[in-house]
Amino acid sequence: MFQKENKSTATDNGSINLIGNGTSIIGDVNSNGDVRIDGALKGNVTISGKLVIGGSGKIEGNVICQNADVSGEIQGKITVSEALSLKATAKILGDIITKKISIEPNASFTGTCNMNAQ
Repeated sequence: MFQKENKSTATDNGSINLIGNGTSIIGDVNSNGDVRIDGALKGNVTISGKLVIGGSGKIEGNVICQNADVSGEIQGKITVSEALSLKATAKILGDIITKKISIEPNASFTGTCNMNAQ
């Protein structure tokens, strides 16, 4: 009648964490899942999944993640082990370390960019 679902126990646990628009957090964020930030965060972000920063999202702190799509603002160093995508509204004030980078017209960053194989 009922079948047991077979779920993977790999690093992707299927969780998506959201910091909504109008929410402000002071402190560090650590996650094994994906994180989307549309609000404001003052602190460091360390995740093993994908980071999405919406157009209204802002981080003041260092970021470490596997992949990132940025439409908002980051003030701090961002380290992405795979691919970083800067959308047209993205603004980075700090150094970038990534394996691959995509930058849309009108996106901006102030700092250095180091692309390596990590």
